Amino acid sequence: MSLNTNTWNRLRYTLYLPIYDLIADRIFRKYRKRSVELLAAKPGDAILILGAGTGLDLPYLQAYTNLTAIDITPGMITKLRERAVKLSIPVNAHVMNGQQLAFADNSFDAVVAHLILAVIPDPVACIKEVERVLKPGGTVMVFDKFIPDGQKPSILRKLFNQVASTLFSDINRSIGTIVSHTSLTIELNEPAALNGTFRLVRLRKP
Repeated sequence: MSLNTNTWNRLRYTLYLPIYDLIADRIFRKYRKRSVELLAAKPGDAILILGAGTGLDLPYLQAYTNLTAIDITPGMITKLRERAVKLSIPVNAHVMNGQQLAFADNSFDAVVAHLILAVIPDPVACIKEVERVLKPGGTVMVFDKFIPDGQKPSILRKLFNQVASTLFSDINRSIGTIVSHTSLTIELNEPAALNGTFRLVRLRKP
C-alpha cells in the first residue's frame, strides 16, 4: 500500500517547511525563471500556480496581476502569503487539493505546475483538473522529473521508487502517459536539471 496520499503529503511537507526553501529554491531557481518565460503569458492573464509551496515562483511572476495559488499544505500557503506581501504581489492563495480544484471550468489562461505532477498521488486526476479549469488555447508549464516516454523503469529503480515516492517524489512517471488522458498537446519538452532528469514541458489546450 502506497504512503503517497494527500494526508501524508500534507504531513511530510509540513515537516519539510524549515528547510524547504533551501532545497527547492537554490537548485531550481533558474528553471523556475525559464519556465515562466516559456509560459509567455500576458500581464493580465488569469494564472493558477498549482502546488505552489512557499511561493518560490512568485519572484518571476511579478509582472502579472491576476495570480491564484493553491497548495494542500496550510503551512506552505502561510509562507506563500508572507512572501507575496514582501514582494508586493497580489495573490489569491488557498489550501486546496490539486486533484479536486474548486474552480469553474475555463477559469484560467495559464497554469504553472512546478514539482507537483511527480509528487501528487494521482497525476492523471490532477492533469484532468488542470485541463478542465484551463481556457481553450490556454497554456500549462510543467517542471518536474520524468522518465523518457516509452521507457520502462528498471527493477532497481522500481525498488528505489518505493522509498523515493514516500519521502519526496515518484521518480518513475512519464509526462506523455499522464498527458495522454487529456486533450492537452505537448508543444515543448526540453531538458532541465540533472542532465535532463527534470524536464520543462509546455502544454496547450485546443
